[in-house]
Amino acid sequence: MSLDGLTPEQAGVLRWSADSHRDLPWRRTRDPWAVLVSEAMLQQTQVARVVPRYHAFLDRFPTPAACATAAPGDVVTEWAGLGYNRRAVQLHRAATVVVERHAGAVPDSLPALLALPGVGPYTARAVLAFAFEHDAAVVDTNVARVLARRAGRRLTATEAQAAADAWLPEGAAWAWNQGMLDLGAGRCTPRSPRCEECPVAVGCAWFEAGRPAPDPARGSAGVSGGQSRFEGSDRQGRGRLVDALRQGDVPRSALAPTMGWPGEHDRAERVAAGLVADGLVVAHNDRFSLHR
Repeated sequence: MSLDGLTPEQAGVLRWSADSHRDLPWRRTRDPWAVLVSEAMLQQTQVARVVPRYHAFLDRFPTPAACATAAPGDVVTEWAGLGYNRRAVQLHRAATVVVERHAGAVPDSLPALLALPGVGPYTARAVLAFAFEHDAAVVDTNVARVLARRAGRRLTATEAQAAADAWLPEGAAWAWNQGMLDLGAGRCTPRSPRCEECPVAVGCAWFEAGRPAPDPARGSAGVSGGQSRFEGSDRQGRGRLVDALRQGDVPRSALAPTMGWPGEHDRAERVAAGLVADGLVVAHNDRFSLHR
């Protein structure tokens, strides 16, 4: 694309992205459903784990209708290995709404996308930019870090989105957003930013000030602060139970050992009740099963 009329920073990001962008399978499609699936999978999950599951999931559920007509438990089963199984249920619910309200076609407006279960501001704008190539700027944790450092201060969510919108080159949303995501992931990293190799170092307030402490990205809206300890957590127990249920029903008497907490029956029942409330699991008198 022509770089005429762009600021040096905009042109720099687009040139750098064209030479350095990661070749990922969801970047080879403009299918809105495939883009939505990829964005749901990439939430708090590493790219290397997503790639094989992305292909398998779309082979099983190539359209919103195929996903919506399946049982929630079948969608959760196909989600194996990605963690945060609630996202699978939300994606199933989103597919159902797409079928019921939008004739099976993922909508191309921000309000309609935000109305889908499990779809927030980032995911909605990602679908607009990556599937429909609308002028929508995305702000995930990586982009939010770039924006805060460039501003030299912590940003509110509103300020971060406004900064992203103002920086977006008109008509270049797909390439620009992919470049910004890669820039945050590969250059403007949390612990060891490679500022000398960054195409927007000139004009970055934090870099030009000598990268003083505290890092303005820390505590800025949208920048991940890291996850709580997983080992021994309720999240680990939830994951163990869902993994077991993918293979078959779990007797209530085996609930606590299955979740890794022998003897902690009350805790196991409490966490299992959360899975039931989330729509992942069905509780019977003597056993638990996936929602099918």
